[in-house]
Amino acid sequence: MEKYLINEFFDLREYALAQVFEECQYAWEALAFLEKFLAEVPLGKIECELPEGVTLLNREKISIGKGTIVEPGAFIRGPCVIGENCEIRHGAYVRGYVVSGNDCIIGNSSEIKSSILLNGVCVAHFNYVGDSILGNRVNLGAGVKLANLRLDNQTIQISDAGQKIPTNLKKLGAIIGDDSHFGCNAVTNPGTVVGKEVFCYPCITVGGYIPPNAKVRSTQKMVVQEYVDRSCF
Repeated sequence: MEKYLINEFFDLREYALAQVFEECQYAWEALAFLEKFLAEVPLGKIECELPEGVTLLNREKISIGKGTIVEPGAFIRGPCVIGENCEIRHGAYVRGYVVSGNDCIIGNSSEIKSSILLNGVCVAHFNYVGDSILGNRVNLGAGVKLANLRLDNQTIQISDAGQKIPTNLKKLGAIIGDDSHFGCNAVTNPGTVVGKEVFCYPCITVGGYIPPNAKVRSTQKMVVQEYVDRSCF
């Protein structure tokens, strides 16, 4: 189980909100403590200007750091913490129970709920991030979805080389280590665990445990056939 320890996925030395992981041993456990963490930290401090057209729900439970830009049309529900020098773009939907580090981008039509973002995370275009943890400088290409609920509603287990690792969580999206990147329209199954510096190709489904420094791609090949005159059919 050592490969599932928090320090195998994330460098927390420059993460201002590292206390969210204090009571945890394995990476996904921080999600179970997220509600408790947000109930205990001071909230309600907004240190940036908000233009007209930004919607804040439960404003007293929302903190936003210095230098962050929130564009008109963004929707943010507390409780949540958004760090410094972030971009919350038009059409972003922050559904609550979100903890974001510094220099993050949450973009147009991207929905985030019950998740932890470390520093420099980019979820800029048409992304869904539910019950997930994204490490430093993780980038999700346009249309990447992190599914967080089994179709049969059973408790989520992590698949690893034929073994099933229990998480005791009914909802768990993906744990993605520092500096990992996902190409456009990739989808992760519930309970996907991805190590540091992993590169996932576009338009694939990813699941189980992916070790650090791996490349994940599909064996499916595109086939282009010569033109067929259909007038004779």
